[in-house]
Amino acid sequence: MPRTLENYADGVWVAATGGLAELRSAVTGEVVARTGSQGLDFGAMLDHARGVGGPALRAMTFHARARMIKALAEGIMARKEELYALSWATGATRADSWIDIEGGAGTLFVTSSKGRRELPDDTILTDGDFEPIGKRGSFIGQHVYTSLQGAAVQINAFNFPVWGMLEKLGPALLAGMPVIVKPASATAYVTEAAVRIMIEADVLPRGALQLIVGSVGDLLDHLTCQDVVSFTGSADTAAKLQQHPVIAREAVRFVAERDSLNASVLGPDAGPGTPEFDLFVTEVVREMTTKAGQKCTAIRRAFVPAAVLNAAEAAIAGQLGKVVVGDPQIEGVTMGALVSMDQLDDVRGKAREMAGEARLAFGDIDSVDAKGIALGAGAFISPLLFRADDPWSAKLIHDIEPFGPVATLMPYKDLDDAIALANRGKGSLALSFFTYDTDIARRFVLGAGAYHGRVVLIDRDCAKESTGHGSPLPMLIHGGPGRAGGGEEMGGIRGVKHYMQRSALQGSPRTIAAIAGRWLPGAPQPEGDVHPFRLRFGELHIGYTLRTASRTITLEDIEHFAHFTGDTFYAHMDEEAAARSPIFGGRVAHGYLILAFAAGLFVEPDEGPVLANYGLEGLRFIKPVKPGDAIKVALTVKSKTQRTPEMGEVKWAVAVTNQDDELVATYDLLTMNTV
Repeated sequence: MPRTLENYADGVWVAATGGLAELRSAVTGEVVARTGSQGLDFGAMLDHARGVGGPALRAMTFHARARMIKALAEGIMARKEELYALSWATGATRADSWIDIEGGAGTLFVTSSKGRRELPDDTILTDGDFEPIGKRGSFIGQHVYTSLQGAAVQINAFNFPVWGMLEKLGPALLAGMPVIVKPASATAYVTEAAVRIMIEADVLPRGALQLIVGSVGDLLDHLTCQDVVSFTGSADTAAKLQQHPVIAREAVRFVAERDSLNASVLGPDAGPGTPEFDLFVTEVVREMTTKAGQKCTAIRRAFVPAAVLNAAEAAIAGQLGKVVVGDPQIEGVTMGALVSMDQLDDVRGKAREMAGEARLAFGDIDSVDAKGIALGAGAFISPLLFRADDPWSAKLIHDIEPFGPVATLMPYKDLDDAIALANRGKGSLALSFFTYDTDIARRFVLGAGAYHGRVVLIDRDCAKESTGHGSPLPMLIHGGPGRAGGGEEMGGIRGVKHYMQRSALQGSPRTIAAIAGRWLPGAPQPEGDVHPFRLRFGELHIGYTLRTASRTITLEDIEHFAHFTGDTFYAHMDEEAAARSPIFGGRVAHGYLILAFAAGLFVEPDEGPVLANYGLEGLRFIKPVKPGDAIKVALTVKSKTQRTPEMGEVKWAVAVTNQDDELVATYDLLTMNTV
């Protein structure tokens, strides 16, 4: 019997009180679920997110949230077969579902990993270096990010019911923001199952995640300036949402990823017989048929040099002829169905419009022989390749998006023409370019980059490792200008910041350092009787400082270091040449000699809490050190980040000064210490 989907609100699963809609299998047409949200109190859901989920998430550090996100991904992977079993009814093949289910979990894993590597084990995030304002250093500025205190309303599309949710969910949770998920109805039964898995993982604070499987009712009427709406879908729907009076009045953050007429361009150097030509043909076919073309990043327009148009058409049509359409559960089927009969009607209607200005080079708009399926049953369609010999006279091809296995092949005259045609889509999520000529690649990016969120440059060198034209990655932005919506999702930590507020703090170094959780120049530097290298990670306090004795650097030291290392640069060994230098004015010590002697001044040699020095950051040599100068060091605990239960990273601010207290070198030293 078809199952009635439930909403998850205020920490409980709730069925709609009426107004249920039937969801049908894309393969068989049978009812697989019923869904609705009638009876929900949407204002109460937002209150629950803001009042319960938000405070709980904000009380967790970035690292704690990252570990929680990893646990969610592990929960999805442990029960992935439950999701695969449901995904079949959406018309997806196993390979299509892998992108959605395991790709979605993989996105969470990456989000978690980047959170633990790149964010502090804290609840506040500093942005860039401090800005000195007062002349004496007692008044400074520092940008910081703090979590917004509202809820993220994430409205998702039907094509990726798991990945589409998780690619937004991970950054929001990492930012400390509770989420209300609204999936597209057609595939809501898969999303609902994924949410159940995550709730049952028992790692989410109450109120951190809620689910609406039907209409959002008056949800948007209750939004505030602290809320975020993230939308994936059509341009028309996005425009209606953006114009909602509450979103406009409250300046609600609105992130949209919408229609995109993505293009792929074969470079002028990549004719038949080159690896790039073969790669282009394969990629066009793959993008047309993966997920039956129901991808926001799929190739809709393919451009080739005019001289190779016929060859490209024959090659693409040849590969499309090998595509097996049918029941995605049958072995050998390589393309399943569209998500619904409504979607089938929409794609066919738009394809007929396109046929008015382009020739159908492969496929049949009205029928397809689907393996294992009775003729006319299910939402199956043939791959459709159009050819438009005059791309500048065509209009609909550059304006409508048939969200299915449909692409148009077109010629271009020269590189400038190819760039102009690619940009005619008025903004896209993804653009791919196949060339082995790096000069051509640079010219193409300079001309086309402003119109496309992601530009994939594919050639014989990177093809084996390439993720292809249409694969968004969690560490790169997923979005694009203009028609694509202007949004930027994912993008690593950049995506997390969509759900945070950037504020400029101004105050004394002491106050700003205490808020930021890291030492800043001008903040207190208390000294103690215990060498800091004798203190464990948990015993070190931000600002704790060791001031060393001084060491005089002699000419003999410089010459010995030069011969010992082989670094006999003139500034160290040739007095006359060094004297002519506008920088040195005579022989000077090696920069690395200064670093080595500085380490000798502050290192505690005995075995202890410091396990390893694993790098330097921001090294700058400020003033030359000449023979006879004496250097000393101030070693200050700048920040701390626990990496494992046993070890933590300590960042030390190192300031090397001379006998006149002038700064000669500065850098951050990284050590790993026992907890």
